[in-house]
Amino acid sequence: MKKNAKIGIIMGSDSDLAVMAEAGTILEEFSVSYEITVISAHRSPELAHKYVKNAKNLGLKVIIAGAGGAAHLAGVAASLTTLPVIGIPIKTKSLDGLDSLLSTAGMPPGVPVATVGINAGKNAGLLAIQILAINNKNLENKLIVYKEKMSKEIEIKGEKLSKIGYKKYLDK
Repeated sequence: MKKNAKIGIIMGSDSDLAVMAEAGTILEEFSVSYEITVISAHRSPELAHKYVKNAKNLGLKVIIAGAGGAAHLAGVAASLTTLPVIGIPIKTKSLDGLDSLLSTAGMPPGVPVATVGINAGKNAGLLAIQILAINNKNLENKLIVYKEKMSKEIEIKGEKLSKIGYKKYLDK
């Protein structure tokens, strides 16, 4: 495990990396330390158990787990720790990610997984930051600035659309 990491990002396959990297990118933007690795609930269950069981003792505060298809990784992680687990359902070819979404969100009572949208790596990272910000005023302030900036960007886009009309807006 990476020293001083606060967030553990795990994925069922390296084919999930593009989505999971979105979580890493937003964590970097907020200067939140993380580690990222491939661990499969099905193909390497012993490794998954070892990682999750040791996560809290090694300083992790939140686990972000992404998987497609049966998408058991987040649920397995949640069953093995008291840390918050955020699940990212990964889009699949066969069912467009609906299978992953239902598997990640449909956990039994007592094994909660906070589930973001299909391929929503950035939102998973932001949710992890919000969890850490409960006890971190610096992160809370960064979130406030982030949300204010997002709001201002939308306001500017709305003003531009109103000024030039939708046809010119779409042509740009």
